[in-house]
Parts: sequence; C-alpha cells; structure tokens
Amino acid sequence: VQLQASGGGLVQAGGSLRLSCAASGRTFSIYPMGWFRQAPGKEREFVAAISWNGGTHYADSVKGRFTVSRDNAKNTVYLQMNSLKPEDTANYYCATAAVPRDVGINPGSYDYWGKGTLVTVSS
Repeated sequence: VQLQASGGGLVQAGGSLRLSCAASGRTFSIYPMGWFRQAPGKEREFVAAISWNGGTHYADSVKGRFTVSRDNAKNTVYLQMNSLKPEDTANYYCATAAVPRDVGINPGSYDYWGKGTLVTVSS
C-alpha cells in the first residue's frame, strides 16, 4: 500500500489549502482514511478521518474549518482546510488501516502512512 500526500505550501492566516492523498496497491473504498499532523517538537496528533461509507470525524481544533472527503473512483482522500491559523502549521500525513475497520483517532489505529506534506501558515 502506497500513500502519496500533496498540496501543502505557504499560506497566510485566514487562507485555504486543499491536501490530497492518493492511494495505490489495493482496493481503496473499503478502508478508513485518516489525516494527522505533527508540528516541530510536538507529538503527532489526529486531525480528521473518514470511514469507508463517508462518515467523518474531526479534532475539536479543526471542527468547522476543515473538511475531509474521499473520491473512491480516484482512490484519493482530501482535506480542505479553510480559515487557517498559524497553529495549523505542521507536516500533514495521511494514513490507512491494514484491515477494514471503524475510523480511529489514534495513530496506532493506522498501519500505512504516507510521507508528510508541509503546511506553513504565516501570521
């Protein structure tokens, strides 16, 4: 299973970015997908997740600003990030599980990880 995240960049506070994560190597549609982020010197934290049937979960810190979605025909999951804040600055990672399961909010719930894409929000 390969995951490739993209879409990061530098944006001013209040701006928007859309991250993409393309999956390959197996059937995409039946597995949960998660987004996590890690800022320098901090632990990896949950951002958002989407189940195989479209159910979504968000960290409180991003609720109302970020939207996770998936396009099973394109084997891709997205993270639309609006009203970005400097504290959203981090490397963002997508992840998926080895077996079909409910979405999780802990990194241990996921078995495959993509390389991060850096999001920098300037004040």
